[in-house]
Amino acid sequence: MDKKTRRQHSLMQHLEQYRYISLEEIATRFSVTTQTARRDIQELEMAGKVRRLHGGATVAHPIDPGVLRARRVENAEAKERIGAAVVERVKDGSAIFIDTGTTCEAVSRALLGHKGLRVVTYSLRVATVLSEGADFTVAVPGGFVRRVDGGVFRQDTPEFISKFKFDTAIISVSGIDSAGDIGDDDHAEVAAVQAAMKQAETIILAVDSSKFGRRALVKLGGLADIHELVCDALPDADLLRKLNDAGVRLFVAGR
Repeated sequence: MDKKTRRQHSLMQHLEQYRYISLEEIATRFSVTTQTARRDIQELEMAGKVRRLHGGATVAHPIDPGVLRARRVENAEAKERIGAAVVERVKDGSAIFIDTGTTCEAVSRALLGHKGLRVVTYSLRVATVLSEGADFTVAVPGGFVRRVDGGVFRQDTPEFISKFKFDTAIISVSGIDSAGDIGDDDHAEVAAVQAAMKQAETIILAVDSSKFGRRALVKLGGLADIHELVCDALPDADLLRKLNDAGVRLFVAGR
């Protein structure tokens, strides 16, 4: 494997984890010029592996099933602690929305100790867990099931969700970037979650600390659009300041 091939392989590994990289970061990380970084991105784009964005690149394909399976193992204990902390914020009998993803699956398992919940979700994995709650009401939209994570989508999924009112919306994201924007890597997910956020009295963002500093492809909103952040470790000083400025209540699981 020559030097360029090794560099591009490492670049793809970075993108699988962080979803975005700038030309300047490529140049610094791999000790190359920005012109070389730009050529790497162009070659990877021609191979169908990345999509060029202004000043950088993101992955060109949806998340790989193998990556998602790895995420279920990665930080699994932290996600269980986050799930336990989130459900302390949910009252029996509440109407709630639950997002898709491995952290929200951990939340759903922790919710089985509650009573009388009324739940809307577009995740079949979450719905399957919650169906074990004897007195729960669980609603899911119709549509096509995304194999990678059990998400259910069709064009009117946001419209379906917008017909409900929620005491609490529990959401997760692919990243909280340095600007304080929260986002995901799929337009359909973002549209569904935005519909739920508009109908919720309280919005809880549940993420493990690996999401801090990550840039997602599609902007979901900003920190001012959520009310509470539940995570497994304290954010850095810059993010703490942004959370405080936005009036977000912070809960660190296990503290």
